Amino acid sequence: MTQPRTLKYREALDEALVQAMERDETVFCLGVGVDDPKGIFGTTLSAFRKFGSARVLDTPLSENAVTGIAIGAAIAGMRPVMVHARNDFLLLTMDQLVNHAAKWRYMSGGGLRVPLTIRAVIGRGWGQAAQHSQSLQALFAHVPGLRVAMPSNAADAKGLLLSAIADDSPTILLEHRGLFEESAPVPAEPYEAPVGRGVVVRAGSDVTVVAISQMVGEAVKAADTLAGQGISVEVIDPRWLAPLDDALILSSAARTGRLVVADTSWTSFGVSAEIAARAAERLWGRLKSPVARVALPDVPTPCSSKLEKLYYPGAAEIAAAVGRAVGVAGEAAPRHEDSQFKGPF
Repeated sequence: MTQPRTLKYREALDEALVQAMERDETVFCLGVGVDDPKGIFGTTLSAFRKFGSARVLDTPLSENAVTGIAIGAAIAGMRPVMVHARNDFLLLTMDQLVNHAAKWRYMSGGGLRVPLTIRAVIGRGWGQAAQHSQSLQALFAHVPGLRVAMPSNAADAKGLLLSAIADDSPTILLEHRGLFEESAPVPAEPYEAPVGRGVVVRAGSDVTVVAISQMVGEAVKAADTLAGQGISVEVIDPRWLAPLDDALILSSAARTGRLVVADTSWTSFGVSAEIAARAAERLWGRLKSPVARVALPDVPTPCSSKLEKLYYPGAAEIAAAVGRAVGVAGEAAPRHEDSQFKGPF
């Protein structure tokens, strides 16, 4: 029997970009270093080799201006894919994203489309510290008109990128650096992950864990540990944060009666808070315990490796939160380790 083909997360992104450019000549890629020999961790290499500088364009460090150019190209009928090595640099583009890309379709009564895709890398990496390791998904998801997706595995990395490029709305794809070397079965043909649709990664009956990006893998590890203690955990990967798959999340939480949300960003005012609020509004009286959140403490990211280990939650913290939800202390799950990622970016 033929074994399914596997790709690394970064290889899946690389393949998706090429396939999108092959099937639509209006797709082009731009960003700082997209034509570099390393090709944004290898995610733009194949596109540059195949299409050259005519459709894979290196840009200056002028994030706000270049984003405006990409928005104009999208309005004019192109489908630009803009790449940022870190999502932190998107803060320099917020005027263009929030006041222009997100609003033109609404302000034109649907007459203008902005089919812009922005890829940006998030997440931990040794010594990245406060300015290069943030997960800013809540900022972008807060803005009506922007779509936000966060793939947790190689298959979804390809499907979500192809879906974003084909969509007529501005979409931000946030990719976790710690996942780039992880492999999964990935179909060779082009395919899309439907907009606004999450998936059940692991079925369970006692607790629902909604996990985002890299936290999906950590939630599965926690569920494996807890299964040995007789606790059945359902793990949901929303994939899209805007629009969010309310129906999937709330139906699962209503059935299990307990909800834990694991996010890669800060605890306060984030995606975990929004999901908890929706559960409180819609599931009043149906939950058996308070909604629990597993996310970063509300302080900037430390640089020290010893402090990083304390700062970032993982399977152990998710297992502890589930244990509290069901009223069991529980055995500790293994701590998260970035075994694949060697840095510096």
